[in-house]
Amino acid sequence: MIRHVLLFAMLLAAPLAQAAKPIGPLLPSGPDPWVTQRDGVYYYMHTQGDRISLWKTGDMARLADARPVTVWHAPASGPNSAAIWAPELHFLRGKWYLYYSAADKLHNDDAHRHVFVLENASADPTQGAWVDKGMLRTKLSGIDGTVFEHRGKLYFVYSAYVGDHSDLLIAPMRDPWTLAGPEMDIAAPTFAWEMQGGRKILEAPEFLAGPGGKVFLTYSASACWSDGYAIGMLSAQADADLLKPSSWSKSPAAVLKSAPEDGIYATGHNGFFKAPDGTDWIVFHANGGPDWKCTSRRAPYMQKFRWDAEGRPVFGVD
Repeated sequence: MIRHVLLFAMLLAAPLAQAAKPIGPLLPSGPDPWVTQRDGVYYYMHTQGDRISLWKTGDMARLADARPVTVWHAPASGPNSAAIWAPELHFLRGKWYLYYSAADKLHNDDAHRHVFVLENASADPTQGAWVDKGMLRTKLSGIDGTVFEHRGKLYFVYSAYVGDHSDLLIAPMRDPWTLAGPEMDIAAPTFAWEMQGGRKILEAPEFLAGPGGKVFLTYSASACWSDGYAIGMLSAQADADLLKPSSWSKSPAAVLKSAPEDGIYATGHNGFFKAPDGTDWIVFHANGGPDWKCTSRRAPYMQKFRWDAEGRPVFGVD
């Protein structure tokens, strides 16, 4: 851990073009990590299965020193009583919102997985009361919901179960817990690297705003138990209609994937955050060895990234 803390400090001080190596593991375990930074404070979370906890820290290099605060437990029964996955914390329109995937413990299968929302009016999301705003009424079952605001409008994107594969669907929102229009399928598995491990999967969509106004959505592709699990990316122009599938173009190759030379495998389920100094970071989970499958051994890593001349993110060494 000391080695990783020192590396983190060196990267903060290094020129951005030189900072392209992953840092971690930040914790011994942490599938589906997420980080939000607000007013110089980082809030971290990851999948725990039966609850949602927040780690609060002023220094991501010292995440392991932070004590998690459990802010919500799964109920004993009902549609969100099991498989609490992929929590995300967002500050929207003056309040905090937690989005998470869940299923009914009586029907813990893909057909009964949905995205749910909690709301907190406290300035500090580790305090105050979390109010259950219920299930997002999507037209299909699915997981890994995320929300973003672009040009004054709220959008919801999730990974929907469509036949034998998982696609990315987008919908406008009336408010942070209510969809306001038809859902549009904007991406399906089409490349071989999106079909590793015996499944055709696009999941964990994450929004990223480009410095020139372009819009990006990263996603995790293939089965999480495969070392071929990797991060892909969609892009759209700043003035595009994001509800039109034709507005989105998919990068033909993964933008972040296993790097045996760095000791990481099955990279996936990422998030983005800014440091107070304005630098951009990606957080993702990865395994520390080959063929570790999709277990709690997945740990969180982070990596600084930069933007190229065309306003596209660059994850890794050129």
